[in-house]
Amino acid sequence: MSEHVLLQCSGLELSVGDTQVTSGLDFSINTGQCWCILGRNGCGKTTLLHTLAGLRKPNRGTVRVSGQPLPQYSSRQLATRIGILFQDFDDPFPATVLETVLQGRHPYLNPWQWESAPDLEIALEALAFVGMDSFDTRNIQTLSGGERQRVGIATLRAQQPDLLLLDEPTSHLDMHHTVDILERLVASCRKNNQAICLVLHDVNLATRLADHVLLLLGNGKSRSGSCENMLTTTSLEQLYQHPLIQLETPIGPVWLPT
Repeated sequence: MSEHVLLQCSGLELSVGDTQVTSGLDFSINTGQCWCILGRNGCGKTTLLHTLAGLRKPNRGTVRVSGQPLPQYSSRQLATRIGILFQDFDDPFPATVLETVLQGRHPYLNPWQWESAPDLEIALEALAFVGMDSFDTRNIQTLSGGERQRVGIATLRAQQPDLLLLDEPTSHLDMHHTVDILERLVASCRKNNQAICLVLHDVNLATRLADHVLLLLGNGKSRSGSCENMLTTTSLEQLYQHPLIQLETPIGPVWLPT
């Protein structure tokens, strides 16, 4: 399948309170790509991700999805194109794990339509993908933070959007599930001509997963491009305002604070 632009930002001006997140940001995400958004605490990474998902309007500029301005999509149409995993989950009502994952199929259903056998199969496959298939009848409110995070990833996978946006997906996951699930998720997106964009704090995980990065430098400044060009000791020290040391490992470079 040929590569094409899934999401394109043009002249994006974005602020929250007194924080200027972006100023004239131009960048695009193509099918098969994995992007990571990196930056210091409070620079607006989550705000930017919510804007890309259509949950927040920019101050100026446009976001296009498959060439069409984002506001021209209905909520239901947009949910088949873009899916988002939030940092935190709010489960005020009891539901089973399977019922929660099936919510990812709702954009494809008509009002009052029940999930079909194929929808159920997709949801069960998504649960198996994150190693939660034996939890299908568990009450969602009884899960640990890491288990709930994995169910959130399964729900996003069941949604099958063209572009997956993940906000701090490692916040509740242990080392094994972080590496195993995210590496397989990125590989699956590339294989299926989808794209993925993650907000991360761990630059070493970004080098492991991503092929492109967007660096939010503060005061509206940003840089974007391939990991090979962007992830250097000099640029990362500028980003995090802290001296770093680069080490070479069998899986590539890593950076440690000094």
